[in-house]
Amino acid sequence: MSVSRIPARISTRAALAGGIVLSSVVLLSGTAFAHVSVQPQGEAAKGGYATVNIKVPNERDNASTVKLEVNFPLDHPLASVMPQPVPGWKAEVTKSKLDKPLELHGKKINEAVSKVTWTADGSGIAPGFFQTFPLSLGQLPEDVDQLVLKSIQTYSNKEVVRWIEEQKEGAEEPQNPAPVLKLSAASDDHHGGGATAPSATATASAGEKAGHDGKAGDHEEKAAAASSSSSSDTTARILGVIGILVGVAGVAFGVLAGRRRSA
Repeated sequence: MSVSRIPARISTRAALAGGIVLSSVVLLSGTAFAHVSVQPQGEAAKGGYATVNIKVPNERDNASTVKLEVNFPLDHPLASVMPQPVPGWKAEVTKSKLDKPLELHGKKINEAVSKVTWTADGSGIAPGFFQTFPLSLGQLPEDVDQLVLKSIQTYSNKEVVRWIEEQKEGAEEPQNPAPVLKLSAASDDHHGGGATAPSATATASAGEKAGHDGKAGDHEEKAAAASSSSSSDTTARILGVIGILVGVAGVAFGVLAGRRRSA
């Protein structure tokens, strides 16, 4: 039987199956990439310092992201939070008074950073694009395995998306999950796996700068390797899902064609 003689009903069903495959891939890709997230450059070790990137994708087709607020938990406060300058954005650091003072490098600290807000000077993050916002963090807490950084994303059409929902153990991922920074085991030198960002280092104290500069090269290599590995894993997962869905669609089409021939 030639292709042109395939009944319209079977062709329609095959097209529908193909549409389901494509839609599933798009939905899976959106789930994997659409969330505001935090990614360390290298490791974020307990008790040390790290540089992290807040990754912000634009999920809207008709508006730009013009503002981002990232909140830091005061029950596990960070004495040092320094944003790296991002072209086209203005960063504002907000500090809050602590109920219990911190001790860092032999000094008592009565306040800690509670929020960093980035506001676009220009057009912001356009549809179809994402932006990263680097931060130097320290000293990371030693008594928790992760930090939840609840974030608020504002669009040019005044829409506000609150990335503040915490993941519950054993439950499905929430619709608007809060970014989570995973902390690795404490390192011997207590400086973590991520080096301070260059522009942030320029404003850091001499003591902190000396603690980070000696390992900058190693941190950059680790960050590049981690980024490459993450990208490869994500691509492999998506390609695997595409293969499974295409296979299912092919089997369905074969069954339908067989039934037609037997009829």
